[in-house]
Amino acid sequence: MAVAATSDDFRVDGWRRASAEPYIYEINTWPWLARLSVEAGQPVDLATVPDERWAALAEAGFDAVWLMGVWERSPAGVAIALRDEGLVESFRAVLPDCRPEDVVGSPYCVREYQVDPRLGGREGLARARAALARHGLGLVLDFVPNHVAPDHRWTRTRPELFVRGSSEELADNPGDFVSVEGSVLARGRDPYFPAWPDVVQLNAFAPALRTAVVDTLRDIAEQCDGVRCDMAMLMMNSVFERTWGPRVGAPPEQDYWSTVIPAVRETNPGFRFIAEAYWDLEWALQQQGFDFCYDKRFYDRLVAGEVDQIRSHLTADLQYQQRLVRFIENHDEPRAAAVFDGRRHRAAAVATLTQTGARLVHDGQVDGRKLRLPVFLGRYPDEAGDPDLAGFYDALLSALSDPTFRTGTWELCGCAGWPGNDTAADLVAWCWSGDSRWLVVVNLSDAEAAGHVRAPWTDLRGGTCTLTDPTTNAVFERTGDDLIDGLYVGLGPWAWHLFRVEPGDEN
Repeated sequence: MAVAATSDDFRVDGWRRASAEPYIYEINTWPWLARLSVEAGQPVDLATVPDERWAALAEAGFDAVWLMGVWERSPAGVAIALRDEGLVESFRAVLPDCRPEDVVGSPYCVREYQVDPRLGGREGLARARAALARHGLGLVLDFVPNHVAPDHRWTRTRPELFVRGSSEELADNPGDFVSVEGSVLARGRDPYFPAWPDVVQLNAFAPALRTAVVDTLRDIAEQCDGVRCDMAMLMMNSVFERTWGPRVGAPPEQDYWSTVIPAVRETNPGFRFIAEAYWDLEWALQQQGFDFCYDKRFYDRLVAGEVDQIRSHLTADLQYQQRLVRFIENHDEPRAAAVFDGRRHRAAAVATLTQTGARLVHDGQVDGRKLRLPVFLGRYPDEAGDPDLAGFYDALLSALSDPTFRTGTWELCGCAGWPGNDTAADLVAWCWSGDSRWLVVVNLSDAEAAGHVRAPWTDLRGGTCTLTDPTTNAVFERTGDDLIDGLYVGLGPWAWHLFRVEPGDEN
């Protein structure tokens, strides 16, 4: 049985103790600070965030905060966005009174990897990081490997770092190329979509780029505890070659991330790398050094209601699953409250946040916000929250503050029906073992479901157990034999049990 840290020890340095399987809270930094400023009646930046805000996240059980969008944004990118009528219309759809000053630019159109002075600059970030550390919270920032803004200094001083084009190509395909200081550079892209109009493409195969990126990341690593790498798979040799072909020459012998990550860890050995990853390339990116990769497949299957596929997904190798990031919302996806209705939202949250691996919660998710803010905007719309949903999340996160969900052992549990009952197919179950034990059963359907759930705790045979669900206040007395041989579970549509299992004195 795994031995978990005690609650008191755990909070001393939550990010490092829980870095194997942390809970991460994503904040869209610019509009979040704008909202705090309105509430305070005066400007609030990273240096002056009220300490109780960080304390509340620690008390809720989070281990790290991802401050999305702290780097200096591009004025050139803002101008491009404001000229795009479709994009401006999408801004107004969410923020009807949107003004030009609300368009602060995309956080993924980086002009410089320096903290934007309007957010508090490097010193402001340092103060925020120190405050987070006092509460045992780590700090995660962004890194965008594939592209930079057209007014990034490298476009003027280091054109050899970019995918290049010719004047003829610029004339023929102005949507794919841009002229910067006399150099024709390719606009950034992935292989499945048109080029992005506000960024220029870095050349993953250029040795000089890899050296420059290592230097950049080492500087970033002095300011935080980890980075979330945007569209990380685009820089893999196989993907980059497919995207750019002969234009960029033969792939280097070593992959981009296999070069960059070890070099950064030479000077910052505890630094964590998180990959935004798609196209079933998560395992490959893990092998190239990433600590965690997005599990978009799990999210998609929850949205689609593919219970058999979800169960199959959870049979994957445990070491692989422990390095996935589970979520039902982030800044790229629609708000969970807009995707999952009522009870289904709660079931999806339980199913996601009790998995093994890193678990991600997006600011506004627990309040039931439904409007997804375009990342270009620096102000949130006025939107009523959902107090009942917030109360559910309070209870769920309180239960998940148990260190066993970070340092214990996760295992998928068997779930079986009986002749004439096929509803057990809608139940999925798993358990955690550590200083405490938890059994989780979720009905991922809109109909009642019942089945027998088997837990692996053979040492409980012959004794009794108390099963307590802190999210529903349900309490049951059962025998250990029931748990081992098959505990009967009947659940209504989108219902769940999150049982803390406490053996009786005779065990």
